[in-house]
Amino acid sequence: MYNNILKQAFNNKIWAVIPVFNNAGTIHRIASECRSHLANVLVVDDGSTDGEVKQLLADLDVTVLRHAQNLGKGAALRTAFSHIQMEQGDYAITLDGDGQHSPDDIPAFIEQLEEDTIIIGNRRDITGDMPGRSRFGRRFSDFWVWLETGTFLRDTQSGFRAYPVKHVTQLKLRCRYYDFEIEVLARAAWAGLNFKQVPIKVYYAPPQERISSFRPFVDNLRISLTHTRLIGRNLNPWPKRRLVERDFSPSDFFRHPNVYLRSLLKENATPSGLAIAAWFGVFLGALPLIGMHMMTVIFVAARLRLNKAMALAIQNLCMPPVVPGICIAIGFFLRHGYPITQVSISHLGAAPIQRLWEWVLGSMVVAPLLATIVAAAVYLACSWMRNKLKKGNQS
Repeated sequence: MYNNILKQAFNNKIWAVIPVFNNAGTIHRIASECRSHLANVLVVDDGSTDGEVKQLLADLDVTVLRHAQNLGKGAALRTAFSHIQMEQGDYAITLDGDGQHSPDDIPAFIEQLEEDTIIIGNRRDITGDMPGRSRFGRRFSDFWVWLETGTFLRDTQSGFRAYPVKHVTQLKLRCRYYDFEIEVLARAAWAGLNFKQVPIKVYYAPPQERISSFRPFVDNLRISLTHTRLIGRNLNPWPKRRLVERDFSPSDFFRHPNVYLRSLLKENATPSGLAIAAWFGVFLGALPLIGMHMMTVIFVAARLRLNKAMALAIQNLCMPPVVPGICIAIGFFLRHGYPITQVSISHLGAAPIQRLWEWVLGSMVVAPLLATIVAAAVYLACSWMRNKLKKGNQS
């Protein structure tokens, strides 16, 4: 009896949130099924024009908020979070109102709820034909979120999520459309929040029945611009506000240097993670950053949460004289239209400004090419070693 009371009290702090825009045909069923799992269901009508949502849901015990005009999915979610906070709720489980998500997956989110964790639904059990652009969009988004946060998450475009309202409402979020669901993950990661993922079912209606407010050109452009802005902010050395402190901080190096060094070696130590670290290490190492290579590599690796040990070690491949000499030779050819005939230290130092300009030109060719070759080699070598270790452990 006592446990049931505690469970009921906990569930009363959880809200199902359904942002709606012109989903009159499906919203009643979705809201009703959500109500069977949770006492609190909030529908945000984002300026729908295909019917009065409040009237459609009049027979259900749910809360309906309305935007007078369409402001975007992100704006609808922010309205919902503010309302839940005002009602002293703790968690918001968001899902789409077009019937794509199954409310029967809500209990899987409830089981994983934690006050400093965002839970993302990973679309695995797929019914119907998933559009090709959606598959590409998932992979594209997952890569950029990983680059922005150092955390690899699957299905970062999934709208079926659970948010801790107290923390999310403290994030400085600017986006109001579909790009909101990208921005909130990046800023939550920077703020120290954790992530979990649960498998979910998803249904894709036939194209003739599918109702989507996603505008491919405009919304993909917004998402791309948001990724660009987030990458720029991640590279910005200005400190980010943290809401949750990490268990282990770089400042602990002086107290536990051996533990910290081991953590650096294990940081993003997958074949793909090491390959990307190698790419950036070689790319930056080939640029004419005279006297600043090591500092630049450390800074970029730290901001992008790359394997610092790999990035620092691999950039030594670009030490003088070989790679800079190749860059200068290629830059000379690009500048004059014929190959350089004399390469020596004295010749290279005779006109330092011209040689530096040629190094810049040549590095634009050499840096990405050499970085790609080295990254591919690192990936293949690490994959081979990992497979060999797996076979050794199985035997």
